[in-house]
Amino acid sequence: MELKTQSLKELYEKDFYLWVLENLKLLKNKEYELVDWENLLEEIEDMARRELRSLINLVAIIMEHLYKWENYRESAYMSSSWKKSILNARKELIDLFDEIPSLKRIAQEKESLNKAWRKAVRRLVLWFDEDENKDLAKKYFGRLPTEEDFPKECPYTFEQVMEYKPWLEEIRENTEAPQP
Repeated sequence: MELKTQSLKELYEKDFYLWVLENLKLLKNKEYELVDWENLLEEIEDMARRELRSLINLVAIIMEHLYKWENYRESAYMSSSWKKSILNARKELIDLFDEIPSLKRIAQEKESLNKAWRKAVRRLVLWFDEDENKDLAKKYFGRLPTEEDFPKECPYTFEQVMEYKPWLEEIRENTEAPQP
């Protein structure tokens, strides 16, 4: 199917998959003047943003669950799911860094950590608003918390996001206790 630039722009709205294939064919054939550059550049930017969002989301999950573990753990059942979530998100981050090494540098930046923390705080606020957690909200805050009830600055370093295991600290504390 041969397409002109204008019909290619129309195809972008009607059949994205075919639009991708047609642009790819044009690029491979070095027919650059026929490529839908406007939409293609927009899609490339969107791809980068999606990868960054994925990174921020995974870091936010880790921060949220580390913070819950440190501050709101009421039972082994709760902490078990948080530990699993932390470990799974770390695995996903390592996979992401293997695929896109430049994201590791971005993940270490204070701006990225703060973005992830703000997202983690929003998740914490929503978590307390769930029916099964409203008693915890009352216990720890006397009401449903807001974003203002959490630290403004990210309390975690990149190293802590990737390596901190509060469950090991607890094991150490229990094994270091004096024996009767």
